[in-house]
Amino acid sequence: MTDASTPGGVVLGADELAARWADAWRPERVAERLEGVGTPWCVAAGWALDLFRGEESRRHGDLEIAVPAAGFAEVRNRFRAYAFDAVGSGRIWADAGVEELAATHQTWVRDPASGRFLFDVFREPHEGGTWICRRDESLRLPYDAVVEHTADGIPYLVPELVLLFKAKGTRPKDQADFDGVLPLLGGARRAALGGWLRRVHPGHPWLAPLASPAGR
Repeated sequence: MTDASTPGGVVLGADELAARWADAWRPERVAERLEGVGTPWCVAAGWALDLFRGEESRRHGDLEIAVPAAGFAEVRNRFRAYAFDAVGSGRIWADAGVEELAATHQTWVRDPASGRFLFDVFREPHEGGTWICRRDESLRLPYDAVVEHTADGIPYLVPELVLLFKAKGTRPKDQADFDGVLPLLGGARRAALGGWLRRVHPGHPWLAPLASPAGR
């Protein structure tokens, strides 16, 4: 989605990135700030899996939330004291303008006083109340099938979709997340994830354990 021809942007080294994410917010803090917002939103990625599990299984280096692209302005208005930087192709555009936002789907929320990043906003494709997968636009679901809630009301992306996105790179933490969550997935979730993997990542190594009654 990122337009490599978009001018500007800076590249930060791994150590600097880690340092600037050291104060990342937790899901409950973002949920408190977004209470009552009209647009659908949800915690995504690794934190979403831990919200589904009901416990924190590992340290999280950041926090990602997802919102429909058209609802981004409403979310942004809840954080007027903070800066929003567009991110894509390994580059960061500070205080992103219209062009940079249009060329990317990630936005890092930054404390302008400290320079620390607090959370990441994914601006997701959609048509009205229908969520569209950015990896395969033929995968479309109503938002009430995409978002579930904890007992405390924190919305999170359903685990089968989180794992679909994690399947692309399968880093060690992604594999660990899959191994940890797989035993908690019922038949319907396994079938859905398996079908999506066959469509988006044919031959993926997670297909075999998903089909196994024992889970591995």
